Amino acid sequence: MARQSCQKQNKEKDEASESYGPGTFCAAAVSDQAGPRTPMDWAICGLIIASLVVIFYGSLAGSVFQPLVHSIQKAHWSKIVLRPSALWGLTGSLFLAFRTFLWFRYRPFPSSTLKNAPSLTVIIPAYNEGKMVENAIYSVLSADYPQDRLQVLVIDDGSIDDTWHYIQKAAAEYPQMVTPLRFTKNKGKRKALEEGFHHARGEIVLTLDSDSVIEHEALLAMMGPFRDPQIGAVAGKVLVYNQNEGIIPKMLQVRYVLSFDFLRAVQSTYGTVYCCPGALAAYRTSVVRSVLDQWVHQRFLGTQCTYGEDRAMTNFILSLGYNAVYQRSGRVHTLVPHVYRKLCKMYLRWDRSYIRETIHFTRIVWKRPFWSRLISLVDLLITNMRYPVGWASLVLFTTLSISDPTTILRLFCVIGFFSALNVVYYLYSERSWLFLYGILYAYFSFLTLFWVFPYALFTVRTRAWGTR
Repeated sequence: MARQSCQKQNKEKDEASESYGPGTFCAAAVSDQAGPRTPMDWAICGLIIASLVVIFYGSLAGSVFQPLVHSIQKAHWSKIVLRPSALWGLTGSLFLAFRTFLWFRYRPFPSSTLKNAPSLTVIIPAYNEGKMVENAIYSVLSADYPQDRLQVLVIDDGSIDDTWHYIQKAAAEYPQMVTPLRFTKNKGKRKALEEGFHHARGEIVLTLDSDSVIEHEALLAMMGPFRDPQIGAVAGKVLVYNQNEGIIPKMLQVRYVLSFDFLRAVQSTYGTVYCCPGALAAYRTSVVRSVLDQWVHQRFLGTQCTYGEDRAMTNFILSLGYNAVYQRSGRVHTLVPHVYRKLCKMYLRWDRSYIRETIHFTRIVWKRPFWSRLISLVDLLITNMRYPVGWASLVLFTTLSISDPTTILRLFCVIGFFSALNVVYYLYSERSWLFLYGILYAYFSFLTLFWVFPYALFTVRTRAWGTR
């Protein structure tokens, strides 16, 4: 049986963290999911939060930043920037408190059981993925799910390496479960997924990136929310697979939890998760097929849309009145860039998709229930104001640093304090000392990634995938 074979392979591993070699990682055994929190855990978290608040308040109320404030006050023109920034900071802080309240209220949905699990089709699109696609396939085959209700479709999107060989290998070993499909030339991920949606037999369809592996309980977890007929899409929890490949993957592990777990948990409380990620997302098959034609032929500013298929699909499903939610217990580990150039290309693709789909969302948000609509609109306003306010503030600090170079050091202190407060969420959720890389990421992002969003804005019509 597929599950027994994969479990045997997993037992042969000395260390799951050493299983980065493609073709050997049957199921993602690495898990940072913690058990029940002890009183000591709560005490430590409370102490950390209290300490950071005291440091932050003391620094602002004391003399640390007084020279910076005086410099700003001397430059009368700076009030044009300072006052809007202060207003945005105040409203943003209040909204962060509201988000935190919703985050604490969030609870994962109960998982499905082997008895009541619906029929499921897992679609894995692959392009030049090599042996890594085998990891993805076997992670599905070894997952806890009724085999008579599981279909696995693997689409080779015109790969020019040995990807097709590994897809055929898995299909030959498990012919009753794995169906291989192949394009003779590369058509793009959206076309590959479309092919899978057409061949899907399951009541629910789940998409999994070919560079990702799911944990053993992920499939049943992802099916749990669909007990509610109002739910049309479910987002899984995305973690970093290759954490041991350098500093960038470690920083991204923290960023993924802060950006994806925190925000999606908040959005899930009002049924409006903005993006169900391609790495792991599930949809009602009937709902997907009702928007499939619009999704496949989506255009923006006269250009055919290629990337951002996950956020686009989520938007189309929300537009039908269905809810999109987050399932924290459905966990996937995905490969991330470990060099700066590929990281920038990934962020460029994400930011272009974000710009396009945010515009799309502003047209459909009016169809959401009142409270969901109100929270989403406030979220959109505060979140997107960070770009003009941030750039104006950067210009202000740069100008002030010419006359007072210590302004730069004080700005770096501000970044450190805010990032330290931010990563408390990661420490609370994951209980991992990787949170220190979250502070490092704040400086890394400020110094090396500040140009990405403006460039994405001016090149938003670009169709190239960018990471190959």
